[in-house]
Amino acid sequence: MSRNPVSFIATDSPEAAQAFYQNIMGLSLNEATPFALVFLDGSHTLRVQIVTELEPTNYTVHGWTVTDIAAEVRSLSSKGVIFQRFDQLDQDELGVWTTPDGNKIAWFKDPSGNTLSLTEHV
Repeated sequence: MSRNPVSFIATDSPEAAQAFYQNIMGLSLNEATPFALVFLDGSHTLRVQIVTELEPTNYTVHGWTVTDIAAEVRSLSSKGVIFQRFDQLDQDELGVWTTPDGNKIAWFKDPSGNTLSLTEHV
């Protein structure tokens, strides 16, 4: 048996979501229907469901592991992505938090308000 993961994110603004995931995040649009935008993220499928109403959550819904978080944050920031800051976390000037075990995490939102993250593991 073979299984491949598929992630689901919702949007109430499909045009903005398509521009964000395709142009800013660099994902390949595989399919666009009235129901969803389907992106290829490496060998992973990201399905952005088109909904009429969306109540974004306060937690991370999707993330990427990266090898150089500072470079990724700078690159995305140059494309207009705003990284989130949290009062309870000691984040550096880029908005990156280093966990007690040394991993580094930064959070940002897509156009629909979904929280996304980048993580650099030690």
